[in-house]
This record gives sequence, structure tokens and C-alpha cells, in this order.
Amino acid sequence: MKDFTEDFKTFINIWFIAIISTSYCYFIPPKISHGLPKLLFVLPIITIFLILPLPISTVHLAFPTVFFLVWLANFKLILFAFNRGPLASTPRFPIATFVSIALLPINPKQSSKKLHSVPSHRPILLAFKAVILILIVRVCVHHSDEDKLDGDVMIVLHHLHLYLGSELVFAMTFYLVKVIIGFDLEIEPQFREPYLSKSLQDFWGRRWNRMSSSALRDMVYIPARVIFTRALGRLWGQLLATFATFFVSGLMHELMFWYLTRVWPTWEVMWFFVLHGVCVVVEVAVKKAVNGRFRLHRAVAAPVTMAFVMVTGGWLLFPQLIRNGVVAKILKECSILLEMLGLD
Repeated sequence: MKDFTEDFKTFINIWFIAIISTSYCYFIPPKISHGLPKLLFVLPIITIFLILPLPISTVHLAFPTVFFLVWLANFKLILFAFNRGPLASTPRFPIATFVSIALLPINPKQSSKKLHSVPSHRPILLAFKAVILILIVRVCVHHSDEDKLDGDVMIVLHHLHLYLGSELVFAMTFYLVKVIIGFDLEIEPQFREPYLSKSLQDFWGRRWNRMSSSALRDMVYIPARVIFTRALGRLWGQLLATFATFFVSGLMHELMFWYLTRVWPTWEVMWFFVLHGVCVVVEVAVKKAVNGRFRLHRAVAAPVTMAFVMVTGGWLLFPQLIRNGVVAKILKECSILLEMLGLD
């Protein structure tokens, strides 16, 4: 409990530094040209964001800090330097809006797209998911020894824990921004019921962690597609850009796993995203070839898609977290939290 208290103080200090650092980016003189000149002004903040999460050892504090700062904020700031992405706005956002968009997975309502109209934070549904998460966590905590519960069952529960926990963290961020900061922002619909995905393309492109997908699209997919299309044509441009996006996603996930494990990568995580990248590329190519003449019914496609994600995740994603004690640490932290809430 003492370690968590110290980590929480560190967590608050880190986010205070992050707010000050992002404010500096806001005041970069407008006369600085977009591109490399502005990037030179932004690079010190990117470096700071890479360093800030290092002191945190509590997984439930480290994960959102790493994801929000090391991945999302740094990608947004790089795009901002080139006058792209959600921070590039004319006229400029107010400073509170700029800092919030930079540090959190939120977008202003006035730039909403069709995707944003999806009701992603319905209180009743979120409450139901919170109850399911508590039940899953209780099962995992009381059966953390794999001899007590089948290992494959535990892997499924870990997947559900990851999904529900992540969605609820993003939802809480949404409500904190709405209530505490008090201005009109909305979070990207982070998770659009991924268990309904009818294909891997649907899962990764439209339903799972929309904010990272959006960042990768602006940072990797669009520039790569332009480059590859010029050299190889439209279809190959799309396919190679898709694979490049998964490759960069794999690198970013390896980096996130390093922050959580502090162990040199074994590249299993990278292979997970390389495998899924290849599968999505094949899926896109096949769809182009059949031109909509053959489609699996969602009742078949959704279970097959989720089975593939869970089997490959159990094979390549979770072993590293289990092997390096991260899952055990998560369950210990959950046990302490359940005890504090009287739900153990």
C-alpha cells in the first residue's frame, strides 16, 4: 500500500510536468516554420515524455501514463510540428483545449465525423461492463495459480480484463474532462464493441482502440500510402501502407511492454502485429479480388475473428507479461483495490 501511495504522488507530479511541457508547445512562436524547424522545438518535450513514466512501478498507473504520453502525446506533437493531426487547428484552440487534446484521448466536438456519433459512453452499458470486469477480476485474483483454473480459460479472462479495463479507463477520462475541466470535448469512441467485428480489418480499423488507430493512420498509413502508391500503384500502396502501420504498431507495443516489464524485448509482441498485419493485407487483397461477391455472415465471422485474436494473443502477447510477473502484479494490485472497495 505504501508503494502505491508513493507511486500515486509520482503519478501526480508526472502529469503536472506533462501539462507544463505541453503548454510550452502551445507557445512556440507562430513564425517558426512547420516541419523540421518546429520539430526541433518539440523534440525536447518528446524526450521528456519518454522519460517521465520511468519512475512508476504500479501497472495501473504506468499503463495509461505510457500510452497517453509516450505514444499518443508524442505522435500528436510530431504531427503538430508538421501542421497535421488533431492539434493543428485554425484558429488555434484555447490553451486548455490544446493541452487536453495533446495529453488525453479526446477530440473537439466541432471536428466530429460520422464515427464520432457512435454512443461510446452510455452509462448503463458502462455500468454493466464494470460489473462484468469486477467479476472477472475476482475470478482471476482467486484463481491466479494456473493449477486451479485452466490456462486457456485464464488467457480468455486476461483478454476480457484488458478490454473492459481499457474501455472503462477511457470512459472515466471522458467524464473527468467533462465534469472537472468543464468544456465541450468528447473522446474518440475508443472501443466500438470489438467482439462484434466481422473481420480483422473491422477489428483493428474500426472497433479496437480507435485513438491509437487514428494516430497510426495520420503518422504512418497516410504518408506510407502516398509514397508506395507513387512507386507501385494504388493497390500495392494500400497493402504496403497497411503492413507498415502494423509494423510500427508492433514497435510501439514492444516499447510499452518494455516500460511495464523493464526486460529487453523478445519480439513476440512484434510478431503478433506482423502476423496480424499480414493477415489484414491478405484479407484486403482477397476482398478486392472477389469484389463483394462472397461474405461470411456476422454470426460466423465475429466468433472466428475473436477466436483468432485471442489464440494469437495467448500465444504471442500475454506470455511475456506472465513470464515477467506483470500479470501477477496486476492481479495483486486488483486484489488490493477490491479489498479497499470491500468487494473481495
